[in-house]
Amino acid sequence: MTSTALKKIPPLPVLRAIDRVRDALGGLHRKLVPGHIALLDLQIAGFLSQAISTAAELGIADELAEGPRTAAQLARAVDVDEEGMRRLMRLLVSYDVFAQRRDGTYTLTRIGDALRSDAEVTLRDLSRFFGSQFHRNHWTHLTDAVRTGEPVGRNLDGSNFFEYAAVNREVGELFDRAMTSVSTLSIEPLLTAYDFGRFGTLVDVGGGRGSLLIEILGRYPTTRGIVFDLPNVVDDLNADLAAVGLAQRCAVESGSFFAEVPQGGDAYLLKHILHDWSDEQAEQILRTVRAAMSRSATLLVIELVLPDHQRPHPGKFIDLEMLVNTEGGHERTEKQFRDLLARCGFTLRRTVETAAPDCVLEAVPR
Repeated sequence: MTSTALKKIPPLPVLRAIDRVRDALGGLHRKLVPGHIALLDLQIAGFLSQAISTAAELGIADELAEGPRTAAQLARAVDVDEEGMRRLMRLLVSYDVFAQRRDGTYTLTRIGDALRSDAEVTLRDLSRFFGSQFHRNHWTHLTDAVRTGEPVGRNLDGSNFFEYAAVNREVGELFDRAMTSVSTLSIEPLLTAYDFGRFGTLVDVGGGRGSLLIEILGRYPTTRGIVFDLPNVVDDLNADLAAVGLAQRCAVESGSFFAEVPQGGDAYLLKHILHDWSDEQAEQILRTVRAAMSRSATLLVIELVLPDHQRPHPGKFIDLEMLVNTEGGHERTEKQFRDLLARCGFTLRRTVETAAPDCVLEAVPR
């Protein structure tokens, strides 16, 4: 992330005020129109989501990054039917994903720019994953997941999601890129809201390809780091670290966070880890981390925290994603996190909100 990106983030109170106004206007609209109209508006949002996924899959934003294009030019560039392209763009223009000029050509908007594969914060692969046949097929079985309380993967695929993604690498690699884009989306808000530089050594448990730690070390030149994840995840990561000049300040270790994690860290990061697991499994992860920590070390859990209010919140969507695709994973309230941490020998010291949906839950050993 650049300093330009940092300046784009408004103060947190301003963002929260905007959220409240947006929610209030949406709620007012739903209360003023007839109930069946409000329900229809909510229902057809799924069509818009799929249309955005199609634009992401076709790479339309990448084409428009080169300059304005007609429907015919776009259709030829991405090898689709011209009339189909025109009808897709008509919908997306009406929601400001793209824009249409008076001469009929299409251009990028601020929203559509995020679908570029090379955007500073790109959501192209996340959009592709949400619109993929695999993901859509799972969500058509949401009724089954709600009825049974169980994920749908074993019945549909013969395995849970993570097992399936490990074997079916087309799905797995798309998911990995989608999660990287989610991580990128939250990095700058995290670095703005929380001072990671006060720690000498940070251990990123389940850190994937190290995207968060790389950004932290780039911001704080005296901090050192350790990326810890499964062997197949961190394979060749040392080469990536060397390419960004961090080979001397960031180590790579592999293993399972259910068994053992590196010792010696001043702070341990768990970003978007615990929500994938049941309380029993999350406790096992936390106890493993607690065993590696000194009395003076700090645990930083970075997750969505479900609010107490009844307004819309991203965590309420992701909680259903956990129901559909994980075995026991779920989003948690602050109280649930506090209780979970207490059972594993931690005291939740504070919860730091960010401009993104993520919060930093700062805990210390008891």
